[in-house]
Amino acid sequence: IIKSNNESYINIKQPQLPTLSLRPFLINTKLHSAISLRRVDSTLSPLLLPLRRSPPPAFPDSAASNQMELKSFHPSSALFFLFSVVILSPTTVTSIGVNYGQIGDNLPSPEEVVPLVKSIGATKVKLYDANPEILKAFSGTGVEFIVGLGNEYLSKMKDPSKALTWIKQNVTPFLPATNITCITIGNEILALNDSSLTDSLLPAMQGVHSALVTAGLSDQIAVTTAHSLAILQTSFPPSAGEFSPGVIDYLKPILEFHRKTDSPFLINAYPFFAYKGSPKEIPLDFVLFQQNQGVVDPTTGFHYDNMLFAQIDAVYSALAAAGYKTLKVQISETGWPSKGDDDEFGATPENAKRYNGNLIKLMKNEKTKTPLRPNNDLIIYVFALFNENMKPGPTSERNYGLFKPDGTQAYSLGFTLNDVVKGGNSSSSGGGKTPVLPMTPVAPDSASTGYLAISSAPVRFFAFSFSSYFFSFG
Repeated sequence: IIKSNNESYINIKQPQLPTLSLRPFLINTKLHSAISLRRVDSTLSPLLLPLRRSPPPAFPDSAASNQMELKSFHPSSALFFLFSVVILSPTTVTSIGVNYGQIGDNLPSPEEVVPLVKSIGATKVKLYDANPEILKAFSGTGVEFIVGLGNEYLSKMKDPSKALTWIKQNVTPFLPATNITCITIGNEILALNDSSLTDSLLPAMQGVHSALVTAGLSDQIAVTTAHSLAILQTSFPPSAGEFSPGVIDYLKPILEFHRKTDSPFLINAYPFFAYKGSPKEIPLDFVLFQQNQGVVDPTTGFHYDNMLFAQIDAVYSALAAAGYKTLKVQISETGWPSKGDDDEFGATPENAKRYNGNLIKLMKNEKTKTPLRPNNDLIIYVFALFNENMKPGPTSERNYGLFKPDGTQAYSLGFTLNDVVKGGNSSSSGGGKTPVLPMTPVAPDSASTGYLAISSAPVRFFAFSFSSYFFSFG
């Protein structure tokens, strides 16, 4: 575990709004790890989403078999039976993605997860490892998979021969029956203030890509890495988005790698943390995709009726400012917890239902285009599939799931899953309810699964009162 005591300061550009007075305030935000989880525990910039986590910790080898044993799952609910029946019908749902995590000792087997994934109409699954049991269980389903290499693999993957060995052991055996389309290298590396990991990130990405070329898989499988929004120096207004000077020198070669290999730029975005930090300043409807008056970017005149799309347009602007306007952006993690500690404002079943439900309806109806990219629907991976009872950290960490471990819903969705699968009617924002997604462990060269534990440095954000950007809310 590498810790840093460095602090960085991030400023939000102040737009010229003639009728509004901006009230600056200092937001103290600690990005830390409870064994392995990075998060922001205090207030944060309303439109600058903090990084949510680094991969969860690996289970000790001696306990892995007991902690990860999934054979005892015996679904008995009528709801689980309904999910199983639903998948018998052909689905026409557009690209709904979900993170599938395994940090629990009571989770269903991968074979039992297949109908749950299909019941929400998900066509894409993101793992943080290459769990062979999961990849085998989804054989022949057509579901697209992102598999992952944890931060602990970076130094090893710089060697294309070692990367090729990993691919032959963890990817090739499952092709083409399981549709693996992407490999992520590390998680939120540039926000860790860890020079050894930062220096190894691009070489590791290049090593894995070279191995894919050697294996004849580079046209089928992309290589990328997931970033936190904390790599932005400016996030509001969206048109002023730009990357932090502290990361741009490392980031530009990675962006060039994306351009050359046509691979996506992944970003983890959590409006929940913005609301949690400033519940009196941030309108709840704005973060939950509910009906609201929204906010206007004073530079472009674009109107935003939800925080997530404003955050992503800030990323698009930052990419354009760096000279990489045409890169594809995907949201690799976003979600809302249904339960939290007393200081985790907004972590309720109702809010989780609205955030995840409305978001999945937007995906289903192909309404994930942002004002800056009106012709491109975002690919989004919701966090998370299950409540995972063995995650360390705040209560919210164990309550991001759409499902409980027994296969029942973690909260009422407000509509039937059958409607989602069949593509039923819904509005673009302001009334939908839907599920969340999980996160999975990274598989080492051996069969064990786990995450690297890393602590991140404290970060302070200077921001302006979010309510200052709104003309009125009734």
